[in-house]
Amino acid sequence: MLVLGIESSCDETGLALYDTERGLLSHAVHTQVAMHEEYGGVVPELASRDHIRRLIPLLRHVLVEACVEKSAIDAIAYTAGPGLAGALLVGASFAESLAQALAVPALPVHHLEGHLLSPLLSVDAPTFPFVALLVSGGHTQLMRVERVGSYELLGESLDDAAGEAFDKTAKLLGLGYPGGPALAVLAQQGTPGRFSLPRPMLRSADFDFSFSGLKTAVLTAARSRMLSATEKADLAAEFQEAVTEVLVAKALAAVKHCGVETLIVAGGVGANRRLRERLDSAARRQGIRVHYPALALCTDNGAMIAYCGAQRLLAGEKPARRDGAFAVRPRWPLQAL
Repeated sequence: MLVLGIESSCDETGLALYDTERGLLSHAVHTQVAMHEEYGGVVPELASRDHIRRLIPLLRHVLVEACVEKSAIDAIAYTAGPGLAGALLVGASFAESLAQALAVPALPVHHLEGHLLSPLLSVDAPTFPFVALLVSGGHTQLMRVERVGSYELLGESLDDAAGEAFDKTAKLLGLGYPGGPALAVLAQQGTPGRFSLPRPMLRSADFDFSFSGLKTAVLTAARSRMLSATEKADLAAEFQEAVTEVLVAKALAAVKHCGVETLIVAGGVGANRRLRERLDSAARRQGIRVHYPALALCTDNGAMIAYCGAQRLLAGEKPARRDGAFAVRPRWPLQAL
């Protein structure tokens, strides 16, 4: 079964072709970072218009790369939420229209479920059950995963997610867009310890997160004096240490609580090098295996959507007959699946 995956939830347009027998055949992503950079963040209307421009060229690209014709597509999976309403509608309308033209089923997919299952695309794929640490944009969640479609929420961010905290802190430090990766680069040049930042909810005896206060602590430190370039790098390093310490501690505690031996980390923050270093080191000491998606699949992409759709179809899910009607869900809790 050949599944086309379409991702358009925010500022990346991603398409991919996944074959249930041969694996991932092709994928391509266009990022809108350069377009949104001058505004310091994503402009929803511009994002939607750019998705319109990119979908057909990207479809042609993945078909050529996979050496298949459109007629070979057996199903189309697309991101239906959560995300920006306009951006989601562009991808959904394209997917549903193409599915009607090809007379194949169209399957709406949850964006975070795509991230959660993305490590399964790796050669060394994890096996169920496992605990998932989702650190994607505005979401930081810990989930117990029994199988495809069976997700139990263990804890989540009560305010700013880790990715949001990275981006907002980067803006406080005068870094460019996208802020998270820029802050991580700056942190590599600094030394933690010069500044003392809190580790929010580190000992809260639950699996929830809170990073809003940490961001405020950075603001207080930055306003206390004019920071030199070295001090700014040290503050970035301390911030990164604070976030990663909390993420590592909570994630490993959740694994122990659930009685499993496997943790997967997915989402954009999962590409953070310091998080991976700390998590791998701590997990090794506790005999826990940690799996990540390939770096190219940490950010939003069509491959994870194609794979997620394929797994749901293999599990027996029957796409609803909508006769041209469809809807997107900008707000959509993963545990509602």
